[in-house]
Amino acid sequence: MMVRIDLQLFNEEKTEKATPKKKQDSRKKGQVHQSKEVNSAFLLIGAFSVLGLSSGYIGFMTRNFTINFFQQYLNGRTMITFENAHRFVIMAMLQMLMLVGPLFLATVIIGFSASYFQVGPLFTVKTLAIKLSKLNPLEGFKRIFSLKSLVELFKSFVKIFVIGYIVFHYTSGEIARVFSTITMETSEIVATISSLTMNIGIRASLALVILAIIDYYYQKYDHEKQIKMTKKEVKEERKQIDGNPMIKSKIREKQRQMSMQRMMEEIPKADVVITNPTHFAVAIEYNAESFEAPRVVAKGQDIIAQNIKKRANEHNVTIVENKYLARTLYKMVNIGEFVPPDLYQGVAEVLAYVYKLNKKTKGGLS
Repeated sequence: MMVRIDLQLFNEEKTEKATPKKKQDSRKKGQVHQSKEVNSAFLLIGAFSVLGLSSGYIGFMTRNFTINFFQQYLNGRTMITFENAHRFVIMAMLQMLMLVGPLFLATVIIGFSASYFQVGPLFTVKTLAIKLSKLNPLEGFKRIFSLKSLVELFKSFVKIFVIGYIVFHYTSGEIARVFSTITMETSEIVATISSLTMNIGIRASLALVILAIIDYYYQKYDHEKQIKMTKKEVKEERKQIDGNPMIKSKIREKQRQMSMQRMMEEIPKADVVITNPTHFAVAIEYNAESFEAPRVVAKGQDIIAQNIKKRANEHNVTIVENKYLARTLYKMVNIGEFVPPDLYQGVAEVLAYVYKLNKKTKGGLS
C-alpha cells in the first residue's frame, strides 16, 4: 500500500499583504523597493544638465589649456625633458580635476537625492553583513537563473537597444556637422560637440525616464510580493503585538479579582448598603468632616450584590432596601465617586434613618 503525501501542505503560500510591522522590519534590514533605473535617469539628466550649464566654462578652460600647452611645450624652443613632462602631467591632472570635479560632485549629490526620493532617510549595516549562503555555488546558480536576474538582463538589453537606436538615429543625420569640426577652432569644436552631446543626452534621458517609471512600479510590485506573509505569520505577529489571548484573559481575571478584593475591603467603612433587594447593592460612606457628599465605596449586581450584603452583615453594616435608589446609584455613580446633587435627598433620608436606627450622630447633610 502506497501513501501519497502532498508536500504543498507543508509549504503554506504567502497570500497576505505585509503588515506595517513587517514593512518596518524589512526596512530596518534594508529591504526596500528601489529602482536602479530611477537612479540612472536622475544621474543622466543631472549630468547633462550640469554639462549644459557649464559648457561655456568647459570650453574656456579647454581653450586656455590648449593655448598654454602649445605656447610652453610646442613652441620650438622648449626642450622636452623629464622635468617638463612631469610639470605637464601635473598641470593636465589639475586641469582635468577642475573640469571633472564639478560634474563628479553634482553626480554624487544627484545619486544620493535619487535614493532619498525613493526610500527616504535610511541607514542600515545589515545589507553589508556577510551571508554564507552567497558562498554556496548552488545558491549562486539559482540567483543567476532566477526571475529577478532575467528581468535585469531584459532591462539591460532594452536600455542598450533604446540608447543605441537614439544615438544612431540622431548622429546619422548629423554626420556632415561632425566632419565640419575639422576646420573649426577649438572653441567652436567644443560648442559643436557639446550641442550634439546635449541633444543625444536629452533624448536618452527622456527614454530612460519612461523606463524608470515602469521599473519603479515593477520594483514596488515585486517588493510587496517578496514581503508577503502567510496566514500563520500574520496570526503570530498579532499575538506578539496584542499578547496571547489566554494570557490576556488570565491577566484581566486577576485584575478583576484584585479590584473586587479592594472593593470588599472598603465595605466595613460604609454607613449603609442600599439594595434592590436581590439584584443590586450599593455601599455608601459619609463623613461630614472629610467628605463634601456621600461616597460610593462598593457596588455590584446579582452574585456580587449578594457578596456585598454578606460582607456588610459580617461587619454589622446596616442594609436598607430602596429599589429606585439602589438601581439609580448603581447606574449613575462609579466606585469612589460622590453621590450627585440630584440624589442627595434620597441618600440623606436613608442615612438619617440609619443614624436614628443605630443611635449615631454623624453630622447633617448640607
